[in-house]
Amino acid sequence: MKLAALMLMTAASLSAQSSSRPEVLIRIDDIGMNHSVNLALAQLAETKMPLSASVMFACPWYQEAVDILRQNPQITVGVHLVLNSEWKYYRWGPVLGKDGVPSLVDSAGYFLASTDEFLAHKYDLGEVERELDAQLQRAVRSGLKISYVDPHMGTAASTPQLLAIVERLAEKYHVGISRYFGETDHSMFDVPIAQKQSGFRALLDSLKPGPVNLVVIHVAQATPEIRVLVDMNNATQNTAGGEPQMALHRQAELDMLLQFARGPLKRNFDLVNYTGVIARVGLGAMKRPAVPE
Repeated sequence: MKLAALMLMTAASLSAQSSSRPEVLIRIDDIGMNHSVNLALAQLAETKMPLSASVMFACPWYQEAVDILRQNPQITVGVHLVLNSEWKYYRWGPVLGKDGVPSLVDSAGYFLASTDEFLAHKYDLGEVERELDAQLQRAVRSGLKISYVDPHMGTAASTPQLLAIVERLAEKYHVGISRYFGETDHSMFDVPIAQKQSGFRALLDSLKPGPVNLVVIHVAQATPEIRVLVDMNNATQNTAGGEPQMALHRQAELDMLLQFARGPLKRNFDLVNYTGVIARVGLGAMKRPAVPE
């Protein structure tokens, strides 16, 4: 590691630890996936909390998300780098199209449903880089200020070679990479629906001053549009009989955050977003986390 980067990381750590309150960075994933998710983003935007929103620029509803985010500069915008399409009947494909990146898609031209399927599909690294670059180009053309990237479902971070592509693109576009700033990682994704509120409260109660606490959240309004979506690779989002529960999970996480935003518990934490973290420590402080070999 270069000395300058080491010094920046040390300064960032000291800065975070100087606060008497834990720092919490809430990252809202899958923005632009559909209208139901965007409706939830609009509700959260009204709270004026300093959130970070990861937008799926390969999805059909990203343009509505762009309009919402233009009106809410307190929300840091990231690109949720997409190599998967995980819902039964609701699918999307690459920005470059089936013929542009044929090793990344199924016979119908859609992204594959899971990370395992993607990794077993003999994907071409050059096609991965061109497609993710195209997603970032679309994000930049939207007019939004893009501050960071992160991988949808972790696929673009699932091997060192894929991570190297993400790192090259982050350097090219002068943006950060989520989880590269020493964040402590938390998620509510697999917490049962009825336990979201209590689980979030228990998580918050456990936090201490120190590294930034990244909390990854998935929200949506449980409209008919999203209630029918079946997750094809994560059993926690469906009943034992296969009935979709994802919409109820995401509505519960939305309700959980809205209650937090309007309640007194928020005063116990310093809420930050990636704009603030990057301004404080600089992009030179980024360090690749451990990945599977």
